[in-house]
Amino acid sequence: MLTAQQALDHLLSHAKTVGESEKVTMQAALGRVLSENVHSLVDVPPLDNTAMDGYAIRSADAATPGKSLKIAQRIPAGSMGTPLESGTAARIFTGAPVPPGADAVVMQEDCTLEGESGKVTINIAPTAGQWIRRRGEDLTAGKTALTAGTFLRPQELGVAASAGLTHLSVKRRVKVAAFFTGDELALPGEPLKPGGIYNSNRDTLLACLKSLGCDATDLGIVPDRLDATRAALRKASKDHDLIITSGGVSVGEEDHIKPAVTAEGRLDLWQIAIKPGKPLAFGAVRKSDEPKDGEAWFIGLPGNPVSSFVTFLLFVRPFILKLQGREASLPQSYLMRADFDWLKADRRNEFLRVKLNSNGGLDLFPNQSSGVLTSASWADGLVDCPPNQPIKAGNLVKYIPFDALLK
Repeated sequence: MLTAQQALDHLLSHAKTVGESEKVTMQAALGRVLSENVHSLVDVPPLDNTAMDGYAIRSADAATPGKSLKIAQRIPAGSMGTPLESGTAARIFTGAPVPPGADAVVMQEDCTLEGESGKVTINIAPTAGQWIRRRGEDLTAGKTALTAGTFLRPQELGVAASAGLTHLSVKRRVKVAAFFTGDELALPGEPLKPGGIYNSNRDTLLACLKSLGCDATDLGIVPDRLDATRAALRKASKDHDLIITSGGVSVGEEDHIKPAVTAEGRLDLWQIAIKPGKPLAFGAVRKSDEPKDGEAWFIGLPGNPVSSFVTFLLFVRPFILKLQGREASLPQSYLMRADFDWLKADRRNEFLRVKLNSNGGLDLFPNQSSGVLTSASWADGLVDCPPNQPIKAGNLVKYIPFDALLK
């Protein structure tokens, strides 16, 4: 069996970024991936402006505290002042352009108005440049504001808007089809037959796909039959970049994924040395009998809900990121103190569900079974436990937060 890193390297070596792009409005670009660099159309800010409400002055006019200056003009945001004469001050408001001649802004808390005299006392000795935001200090016209491959969050859209852009060129969404095998499965709301269970993987995995910005197609529950599994694979391959399944990847008589994928395409990887999630399949399914039509990638996940969730985060997510043109490595782990004992070390690489506690350490969910999905809901991350390595309270362990794995 491959190690987790070997399996991930194998998957990523096959993933190729989707080629097609489209231009969309700013609001339609949220959660998409830039396909080309974005250059600013303007200087940001376009003029020197004040970062504070206060008074624009010549710093030499207030070289010592207590200087009294005549208020010669008032400059609200969106207005332009006139050149500032020596010995005068301009009442100015946050965001307003600094008038020519002024080289400092003194915030109003450091000033005192002199009644009705039209003068202001500067109570500090300002330094040249204070509280002034310089033209182009954020972006200059023509400068790269955002690079291709950037995942567009609200803050990136704000940068693009400040640069004067109205539309962005983005990669088309990665198209993923998902189906779920198991005669025991039922959808929530349906009556459970004897021996039946509700399909939790459907909502978990589809939500994961949507959180990554994928165009996800739900093909539902497929019966535990070879012909039905092959038919589902053929349907899924037609218009999708990737097919994800859950269940049917073990070696039982009712597990039909392996022979179905082999018949409809190829299987390159079958099992990996991790817990939870040993049965993970990777390969491809033909889109048609014509080689020119290409293939859809295939990743088969275990049916146990925790195994399915964890293997999605560790393997499917990076694979999709690379298809999108984003950085595809696993998120950074952090050395944290274990406030628990885990003495039954496994020969496989284990990923334990843990939660940060108020003492700065990690607590372990008491039941680490791959069928206990509440462990993933309770936890806020995973401990990456190497093979054959027990953990004692006080040991430093590698912690991967869910926030990083789900963004």
